[in-house]
Amino acid sequence: MTRKGPVERRRRVDPDSKFKSTQIQRFINRIMQRGKKSIAQRIVYGAFDIVKQRSNQEPADVFKKAIKNVTPLVKVKARRIGGSTYQVPIEVGQFEGESLGSRWLINAARSRSGKTMSDKLASEIMDASSGQGTSYKKKEDTHKMAEANKAFAHYRY
Repeated sequence: MTRKGPVERRRRVDPDSKFKSTQIQRFINRIMQRGKKSIAQRIVYGAFDIVKQRSNQEPADVFKKAIKNVTPLVKVKARRIGGSTYQVPIEVGQFEGESLGSRWLINAARSRSGKTMSDKLASEIMDASSGQGTSYKKKEDTHKMAEANKAFAHYRY
């Protein structure tokens, strides 16, 4: 089966129980390991409680701003042409960009030093919403790499 082309039917994700947001539910599903959804929910909602305490703002709004800040618009993809490998910049769709951004947010939180995953995730969400942090830096690096390789954009497929 070919991997090119648009996805015909995406799996529908029900909204989460607390904030009624499908974006937060997808984030919980990405944090989940070994099918333990209740632990993933505890981590995310615990992080949201910490965000609310620290920033005195609605945690869902801070989270949406963080995801928006770490969502890339372009990425580079290795393409082999005539024996040479070029890093070709490719535009990223909204769904894929959000998926990449949330994955970077989770990986940055996991690699952070801290006591609990909720603390680490809350810190990373707060940093990302203010335009700082490891996940935001990853987005900036991706954009810089795409900008540096825009001469190869005509190799796009």
